[in-house]
Amino acid sequence: MRRVWQAALAAICVLGGATGALAAPEPAAHDFVIRDFRFATGERLPELKIHYYTLGAPHRDARGEIDNAVMVLHGTGGTGRQFLSPQFADVLFAPGGLLDPATHYIILPDNIGHGGSSKPSDGLHARFPRYDYADMTRAQHALVTEGLGVRKLRLLMGTSMGCMHAFMWGEAWPDEVQALMPLACLPVEIAGRNRLWREMAIEAIKVDPAWRGGDYDVQPAQGLRTAESLLILVGAAPLPMQLAMPAHEAVDDWLARELPRRMAALDANDLIYALDASRTYDPSKGLEKITAPVTWVNSADDFINPPELGIAEPAAARLAQGRLVLIPAGPDTHGHGTHTWAALWKDELAALLARSEP
Repeated sequence: MRRVWQAALAAICVLGGATGALAAPEPAAHDFVIRDFRFATGERLPELKIHYYTLGAPHRDARGEIDNAVMVLHGTGGTGRQFLSPQFADVLFAPGGLLDPATHYIILPDNIGHGGSSKPSDGLHARFPRYDYADMTRAQHALVTEGLGVRKLRLLMGTSMGCMHAFMWGEAWPDEVQALMPLACLPVEIAGRNRLWREMAIEAIKVDPAWRGGDYDVQPAQGLRTAESLLILVGAAPLPMQLAMPAHEAVDDWLARELPRRMAALDANDLIYALDASRTYDPSKGLEKITAPVTWVNSADDFINPPELGIAEPAAARLAQGRLVLIPAGPDTHGHGTHTWAALWKDELAALLARSEP
């Protein structure tokens, strides 16, 4: 039973995405540097580094254009490398899989503020430019078009924050994506409870005396403990959790081991910036601009994007070629983290690829 719970918890937390042993094949790692990057706030960085991974190789059509590029965008606190976890890569990237690297050129970026890309903890701390989702998607676009020479993505997938970025891509560059698969988000302003828990996590860090306005010598442990506790809860799936941990001793045992492990990987400024970056997100006014086929997948046990809000259905109706899928809650779903368990929605991906063929 403990193995069931550990597998579920690999994906329930919005921070860090999926974990576990990496699946073959091993990706190639690269860096793309954007010179004199201007953020939406007006702040600048002389060099903005975007770290990314690739699988497979680009294929060119008769016109010389790359026609097999697939980009997958991670969620808050994650990295592109998280998509090499077995529950994702062993389903999609395996030989003969829907996104087999033998036939697809797969691009897995670390977004601004995450992984090996430029972020506050590199040295600027709280003086790092206050980036938002618009900055992140512009950097992704520069990587794809200027860095890799891809004029049109065969497929853009995104989980959680990456799901929101997918909607932004579809509106900003409608002719540069052939198919969109956003997973686990809503295309509206971050408000209500979704905004509240983010603000609570940020505030927990900032009121810790060790934070020192972002110029801390040691991580503000108490603030991070509260913030990470919130992140665990909002990413959790209630039914698998209840089945796997029916007694309080099991809960105590897991928390005593897991919370310190998760906290060890956190930086307070990086976390504050990552949570705050959603502040300007709101694609709700431009959904009609998205012309590519879209399969949008949410799950019924997602605390962050609960279906009872009634937001998804009218939004999906505004998509020219949209399909909304709601995965029912069950013992095999993973709350918000259902987005990373590809076996639960791979048939929908297959159908999207088929209906978006040129």
